[in-house]
Amino acid sequence: MGSVPTQASAPAPPVWRRYWELISSPVLRPTPTSLRGLALAAVVANVVIMSTGEAVRLSKSGLGCPDWPDCTAKSLVAANTAGQTTLNTWIEFGNRLLNFPLVAIAGLTFIAACCYRPPGSARRRRDLIWLAAALPGGVVAQAVVGGIVVLTKLNPAWVAAHFMLSTGIVGAAVVLHIRVQEGDGRAVPTVRRDLRIIGATLVGAVSLTFAAGTVVTGTGKLAGNADAQRFHLPFVGVTQFHADIGWVIAALSFALLIGLPLSGAPRPAVRRIYLMAGLTLAQGAIGYAQYFAGLPAGLVWVHVTVAVVIWVVTVRLYLAMRDRGPLPVSPHGAPPPAPSPEQLPASAPARGA
Repeated sequence: MGSVPTQASAPAPPVWRRYWELISSPVLRPTPTSLRGLALAAVVANVVIMSTGEAVRLSKSGLGCPDWPDCTAKSLVAANTAGQTTLNTWIEFGNRLLNFPLVAIAGLTFIAACCYRPPGSARRRRDLIWLAAALPGGVVAQAVVGGIVVLTKLNPAWVAAHFMLSTGIVGAAVVLHIRVQEGDGRAVPTVRRDLRIIGATLVGAVSLTFAAGTVVTGTGKLAGNADAQRFHLPFVGVTQFHADIGWVIAALSFALLIGLPLSGAPRPAVRRIYLMAGLTLAQGAIGYAQYFAGLPAGLVWVHVTVAVVIWVVTVRLYLAMRDRGPLPVSPHGAPPPAPSPEQLPASAPARGA
């Protein structure tokens, strides 16, 4: 008898292709887990860039690189600058370098959102694409505003716009991180209407305290450089206004701290209001401590960094007060339903018999 020819097995893909598939798959063929991980990376990266940006201002390094987009008129990288120490120059230039990983994360997140299709669905999630588009779009806007900040020698109005724009980008990244794990149905409230109104007011109050904080910065002595322009406002008055908004935030947080657990709110909302209340108390103590200590730069940096964390928690708290349904499950990945007794063949004994 003749031998039966066997079909030749397909050659193994090159090693470089296997590595490329491993690296590119989370972006070009994203899953809910991988897209959520990219969104989380965007949240962390933007929080870090806000924190390091404050370090630039508080170290009086705002004009360490007095030109844009180059560091100086004659140098792309950090170089000797009149009136600035080498440390000031490298602090400012180092903060600029952090924009490169930020751009990479924003771009990859946007590409992944464009390629993403929910399990069991062939259509894209446009809501996620728009949220992800805010990340690279925000980076471009920040580059423009940041350049204006430098070229206007730290004009306080442009510095405030720069900071508030960063706040909006962080908010978009947080919403994206939450929405990836939800369905795309209509938002259904999960708490009472009065508590939702308080939650929305809390988001507005935290936003307002950020804006007031930029005015305090633009009025006080920590505006980024000794020669930087200032708002011509009474420092005690703007500081008091900023503190008054803090008391409003504390009152709103306390109302939710009582109302959410007693009303049977979902567990995520209750956990987040506990965290929000603790951060608010800590932030109030830090705020008064820095004021009476004469605004030491290190304590001010802690105050601003905690404020950014509070903003993240506030947005997450508000989103926990509604539900858009669960993420759909792919029919291919779900186990087949168990057959009913009527569907069993006659020769097959029933289970448990």
